[in-house]
Amino acid sequence: MIHHVVMWKLKDFAEGKNKTENAIILKERLESLKKDIPEIVEIRVGINIESEYSNFDAVLHSYFESFETLDKYQNHPIHNVVAEWIGKIRYLRYCVDYEF
Repeated sequence: MIHHVVMWKLKDFAEGKNKTENAIILKERLESLKKDIPEIVEIRVGINIESEYSNFDAVLHSYFESFETLDKYQNHPIHNVVAEWIGKIRYLRYCVDYEF
């Protein structure tokens, strides 16, 4: 099983919306991918609860059977539309993929 984790720091204002609005849309768009991309075993997006210790605004946890199915997800046309939009609203992204 592959755990794909992505964290984003969002722009304060982008695409006509503030950071909080974009975080909610990001969560909805990413979690809705499960219905269209069969390679996704599980997908969850968390929106940060602001605290003095937090560094990022949103985190994605998604699970795949293999690196091959993760690759199919990452290259899926519907995912690419969402990823392109995220590129417009974020200024920092970190990612880690690991097998367990």
